[in-house]
Amino acid sequence: MNDLIKTKITDFPVEDKFSQRAINLSGSVIREILKVTERPDVISFAGGLPSPKGFPNTALREAYTKVLTDNPEVALQYGPTEGYRPLREWIAEDFTKRGVPVNVDEVLIVSGSQQALDLLGKLFIDDGSKILVESPSYLGALQSFSVQNPHYATVETDDKGMIPADITADKAKDARFIYALPNFQNPTGITMTLERRQELVETCAKYGLPIIEDDPYGELRFEGEHLPSLLELGRKAGATVIRMGSFSKVLAPGLRLGFVVAPVPVINKMVQLKQATDLHTQTISQMAVYEAIKGEFFDQHLPAVRELYRKQCHFMLDALSEHFPANCKWTRPTGGMFIWASMPEHIDTASILPQVVEECKVAYVPGMPFYTDLSKAPKNNLRLSFVTVAENKIQQGISSLGNFIKNLS
Repeated sequence: MNDLIKTKITDFPVEDKFSQRAINLSGSVIREILKVTERPDVISFAGGLPSPKGFPNTALREAYTKVLTDNPEVALQYGPTEGYRPLREWIAEDFTKRGVPVNVDEVLIVSGSQQALDLLGKLFIDDGSKILVESPSYLGALQSFSVQNPHYATVETDDKGMIPADITADKAKDARFIYALPNFQNPTGITMTLERRQELVETCAKYGLPIIEDDPYGELRFEGEHLPSLLELGRKAGATVIRMGSFSKVLAPGLRLGFVVAPVPVINKMVQLKQATDLHTQTISQMAVYEAIKGEFFDQHLPAVRELYRKQCHFMLDALSEHFPANCKWTRPTGGMFIWASMPEHIDTASILPQVVEECKVAYVPGMPFYTDLSKAPKNNLRLSFVTVAENKIQQGISSLGNFIKNLS
């Protein structure tokens, strides 16, 4: 008995009990890079983090106080899996006011839009199922979907966004869905044109291919005209569109609040999957967010956030023009948080990153992980986030990185 007590827990080979699915998992490239950027001497353009300057601290503090003062027995209790009904009604009414009629039963509140990706992957993907994604695409979605072991078929993109003409009948055949980020795409910052949006929904309607529209950045447009959502266009074209939204970028990511707007059969099945995951999204945050936004809050809050992001973006674009070599290219986003830059083809942005961190004290995200087939992915791209770095640090970091690239060219 004493010998058993002395045995260390680590002596038991628990790893050989792991499922194959767990064994196949790998860590997030971005999360690993962020560990390095915790160093105070490193200027990080890596994280996709909203600017804390845009957090409505006072409004949220007052909202939480009111909820806990007026209705603590509800705020601190279990809640319905579908979400706090007044918040769901607000979302439905907001879409309806924008010309897209939505019923409250078509709305599900989730614990951040990353959970929506997880639930939708479980809902649609069997082992080996074909799904269509942009190339490149959002790394968090690829990680989430990959848990279900799908077969990826990629759709090419250019400076106008996804190219619907690349969705051939053969490529669409037996595909479970296509995943798209039409506004200020992560990682490229590119926005899909109206013509491409219309062509996409018409193509998907023709092939009976559901669209998952992920739009966390849509409210962060700081230039140009608003474009209709795939949900709005899809309903007119007869396409099935499942739209994901988030409060992370327009309020604060620590709230972990997102939502899904989808046909009722999709919502009902996602509710069942969510019940097996976390029962429901935390009630207190849903109630506080509703309390904060139910009036004209966003009309006052969002213009300031958009102007902040516009200034940050243009400051980085100016720094890139000043300091990067002429044989580099980059996108010019009209909203969102990211710039996608292409180096000369001989430069491998992943392999040079450790040296860049040590010598330049700068971090970025290499472009390769945003592709589904790493063996064919271009190695010369990188993603830069401009929203959380002070202007003097942007100038310093881009100057240092640009000089490093010039020396490699």
